[in-house]
Amino acid sequence: MQNEGIRYDRAAAARILAEVAGADFLAGLAGPAPAVAEVSVEYRVEELSPEPGPESEGSLTTGQRRYLESYMRPCRPDQVVSATHRITWRDSRGIANSGHIGPGPLGPILPIAAREAVIAVGDAIAEADPVTARSDALDDDALDVLADTTTDQEPAEIFRVGAEAAGRALVQHGMLAGQVGIEDPVEFAEAMCASGLYGTVASTWFWELQASTYRRGMIPASLEGTGGRLRYTTETVALLAEMKLRTIADANDVMDQAREAGLGARAAIQRYHVELDQISRQYALLPAGERPVCLGQRAHQVDGQRVQPLAAVAEALTSAFRSAVESVRIAEAPASGAGEVRFAAGEQEFGVPDMTCRHCRVTITAVFDAQAAELIEVDLHGKRVRARFTDAGQRDRVYADLRDSGYTVADG
Repeated sequence: MQNEGIRYDRAAAARILAEVAGADFLAGLAGPAPAVAEVSVEYRVEELSPEPGPESEGSLTTGQRRYLESYMRPCRPDQVVSATHRITWRDSRGIANSGHIGPGPLGPILPIAAREAVIAVGDAIAEADPVTARSDALDDDALDVLADTTTDQEPAEIFRVGAEAAGRALVQHGMLAGQVGIEDPVEFAEAMCASGLYGTVASTWFWELQASTYRRGMIPASLEGTGGRLRYTTETVALLAEMKLRTIADANDVMDQAREAGLGARAAIQRYHVELDQISRQYALLPAGERPVCLGQRAHQVDGQRVQPLAAVAEALTSAFRSAVESVRIAEAPASGAGEVRFAAGEQEFGVPDMTCRHCRVTITAVFDAQAAELIEVDLHGKRVRARFTDAGQRDRVYADLRDSGYTVADG
């Protein structure tokens, strides 16, 4: 298949991001006292209901099992650790959030403080004037490479999504803390960073698996290690590698079918990634034999110094998380007596706390298209969706499809 001028080049894209980040990337936030303001948070907790019977071994919910069977070959149910509870809350910005806790000992403070840490890192990225200046100075060739290689194309947005991914990894792996005997959330976060586990995630997982399993409160992994040094078990490394290889193979098969149908590469990406969400854009044009890793995981020499954006993000997140655990006060909200939200015709707005990047926008747009519902706006930063429904039935079908896709729907 001819690439029709597509500038897909992962090595070049990684180099561009390293040069935009620079050696001073997040240096201020990685110090001993990042500013995470004091905040009081009320959260609601909901116990998950696993399926009975031997098929799921009593640990997976129906939605988790269906996702495993459809997208996680060759993973077995016994290789998955599932959350015990889902929590929802509003962060210091008033944005609705959702997360999962258990079966480890770390509790609700982990996802709530991680969210505040992600906010702090995101603010630091937005306020980094040298990063903004270097990004604004990119020439057309560099912009074309980013546009054709990455899902999120603005460097600052890529870095922000990277911070969200790191926070997501911290919370998700927190369900495994009991396996390594860690009961303190800060100790676990510091062990994650010191062990280079964020880099391991970036090298071993593929993006959609990590994001989708996070949203569903599950993780196909096990940890081992002592003395604050964590690592995946041999079985986990082999399992994640096999799932990644199969995902790449599936993307290659779809692109081969598109070529046989007479589609060029750009048209195939539009149809099978943007419209149908069947393949990963990151892997569809991957050269044969290349083993992809997160672009921010690659290290480069910039002005005589080693720059590795993901490592800088991980260090900044750990520092901010340490501060957040000290600053955030949490309490379980009292039971609500509110009934079902009534349908009212016209424009409506609701929260989707699990949204993180442009791929989420693609998925949500596809849900609305499938139900012939009018999607007005997807606000990734505010994690809100504005839409117009013809009737309550259409709204309920959209909500159900969003939940089946692993997203939480928060009315109001």
